[in-house]
Amino acid sequence: MGLMDMVGGLLGQGGQEQNPLMGAVMGLIQNHPGGIQGLLGQFQEKGLGDQVASWIGTGANQGISAEQIQAVLGSDQLQQLASRFGLSQGDAASGLASALPQVVDQLSPQGSLPEGGEVMNLLKGLLG
Repeated sequence: MGLMDMVGGLLGQGGQEQNPLMGAVMGLIQNHPGGIQGLLGQFQEKGLGDQVASWIGTGANQGISAEQIQAVLGSDQLQQLASRFGLSQGDAASGLASALPQVVDQLSPQGSLPEGGEVMNLLKGLLG
């Protein structure tokens, strides 16, 4: 089972074609400068390091709110993602708040993220 299938299952839907939110999450990771490490660094810089650490670690994931997603990504980036995947900005923020911890958790089953190239190769395979 691929990452897209695992995460799609967590969200109650199949791959990117059926779930625009999954496309938005994967697009966010794939297109962010520095990949997933850069994205998570942006969350840490905004004071959300404990949440990020919980997503990567092997314990329970701490939640994040749509408002926190908005504060980290900014309205321009969030609007671009929402438009690209046919979502409202509010739905995109809420969906990312729900899905991002799960995606990061699935990418780090042993309590650490794979190296950047491995993550990008996995995402390219899933999205390609």
